[in-house]
Amino acid sequence: MVSISDEAAYRQYFNGDEAAADLLIKKYGDPLVFYINGYIKDIYESEDLMIEAFSNMFVKKRSVDGPGSFKAYLYKTAYNLALRHNQRHRIPFLHLDELSFEPQSEELVDTELFRNEQNLQLYHALGKLKKEYREALYLVYFENMSYRDAAIVMRKSEAQVTKLIYYGKQNLKTFLEQEDF
Repeated sequence: MVSISDEAAYRQYFNGDEAAADLLIKKYGDPLVFYINGYIKDIYESEDLMIEAFSNMFVKKRSVDGPGSFKAYLYKTAYNLALRHNQRHRIPFLHLDELSFEPQSEELVDTELFRNEQNLQLYHALGKLKKEYREALYLVYFENMSYRDAAIVMRKSEAQVTKLIYYGKQNLKTFLEQEDF
């Protein structure tokens, strides 16, 4: 199976290839739901907004030139839809009672619990950050976007995103040190 870029698949959709749209939805559907859910904290509504974001992309052809531009435009669309809900952005927390693993030994149990406790501390500290810092860190480190693509989503310059990442990391480090991370 030949792998094509997101931008090429998007263009193929407008040339009549319905399977190209399915490919993009399969690739970005779930991550986009989780991204939106970070803003509105309602998974079912997030699914509806994900569908709406793709609909907006597929109804009118957007200019998506260059690697990562489809993803950036899609996330920017989702971001705008989430903002319309006027909800506060928060990164979802992992609760220990929601663990989905079956450790094989007591050593693995301790290791997995320790790792999840660290994740809880990290998510708690991320929740304390200013919204812009949290958003920039989330897009770059959790969604693996480039600084340029994160800048498009956040409607900022690449230099501004670089500063947000820097200050976000500094604040995150301070919060984590306060909690003896």
